[in-house]
Amino acid sequence: SCWSCSGLLARGAIADVYEQRFKLSIPEWRVIAVLARHPGLSAAGVAAHTRMDAVAVSRAVTRLLRAGRIRRSIAAEDRRRSVLRLSASGDAVYREIAPVALHYERSLLEGLAAAEVGQLDSILGKLLARAQSLAESARTRTK
Repeated sequence: SCWSCSGLLARGAIADVYEQRFKLSIPEWRVIAVLARHPGLSAAGVAAHTRMDAVAVSRAVTRLLRAGRIRRSIAAEDRRRSVLRLSASGDAVYREIAPVALHYERSLLEGLAAAEVGQLDSILGKLLARAQSLAESARTRTK
C-alpha cells in the first residue's frame, strides 16, 4: 500500500467526505487515522507519524477532545506523559472514512504497474523527507 501517496493524492478528493459529513478538518482526520493505527501515542508521537507541525497537532487534538472523538489519559509507564486514543465516536468515523480513502487510492493507482507505484511511493517519500528537513532547518535558523 502507498499510504503517503494516498495522503497526498487523495486528500483533496475525499476531503469533502470528512469535512462535510463529519465536520472534520484535514489535520483532525490525519490525527484520527494515525491513532486508529497506533493507539496510545502522545501528541508528539502523532506529530512524528503525521509529519505535521506540533501546533497543528495540538489544535487538532484540542478540537477532537472537545468533540469527544478522542480520549486523553495518563501513560501507565510514565505518569508525566499523556496518551491519546480514539473514543467509540472517533473509531466509528475512522471505520466509515478509511474504506473510502483506500478505495480512492486503489482507483487512482490502478493505471500504474506495481513497479511504478513503488517508484512513486519512493519519490514521494524522498520529497516529504526533504520538505521536513527544510522546514526543520528554517525553524532552527529563526530561533
